[in-house]
Amino acid sequence: MNIFIATVNDNLGTLTSEESWHCTKVLRKKSGDSIQLIDGVGNFYEAVLEIVSDKKCTAKIITGPTPQSKRNYYLHLSIAPTKQIDRIEWMVEKAVEIGIDEISFISCHNSERTVVKTDRIIKIVESAVKQSLQAYLPKVNGLIPFKEIVISNKAEQNFIAHCYDSEKENIKALDFKNKSTLILIGPEGDFSKDEVDFALKNNFKALSIGANRLRTETAGLYVCQAAALLS
Repeated sequence: MNIFIATVNDNLGTLTSEESWHCTKVLRKKSGDSIQLIDGVGNFYEAVLEIVSDKKCTAKIITGPTPQSKRNYYLHLSIAPTKQIDRIEWMVEKAVEIGIDEISFISCHNSERTVVKTDRIIKIVESAVKQSLQAYLPKVNGLIPFKEIVISNKAEQNFIAHCYDSEKENIKALDFKNKSTLILIGPEGDFSKDEVDFALKNNFKALSIGANRLRTETAGLYVCQAAALLS
């Protein structure tokens, strides 16, 4: 059964404009067809289409809400976008499938990309959520200056992964359970030394994600996989 993202009020689900277009123009759904809905905050619904148009589709809720089991951790990945944006888009898709709660993009001293099309990232997130049969939509934040993400974050534990020689926490030893965690991943040229020092002075800890030097998108995906396995 096809899954669509909708706003649910009482016993009525209203598909987003993008989902309505896809429902009618691509899948050729008609009034009376059965569909499955997610509300983005953790619930599944079985529904039957009532009003069907390429701009607005509504569906009567038949069963639900059926809650998705929530993960026992909150992971916020803050990552510098790569020069080739398709690499970071691929990472976002896979990270959502594995499990992530929030994604931010950071502008760093060594960043080669200064623009991220957040709307496109959100579409990738939505597609990955539906494909992996999830009901929670991760939060997507646009490009944020490095110092701003460091100062404004409110996670219970905060880490910065970098390649400089220093004493570091090993990601395999982290306890993600029942905690909110923010992990910073730098650009292809790594964080600057000043950025690392700034983070460490603001309650971040240095993080090791293994002996191998990883590409930016590989490091981001490694973090998501580690959190899922260790939790």
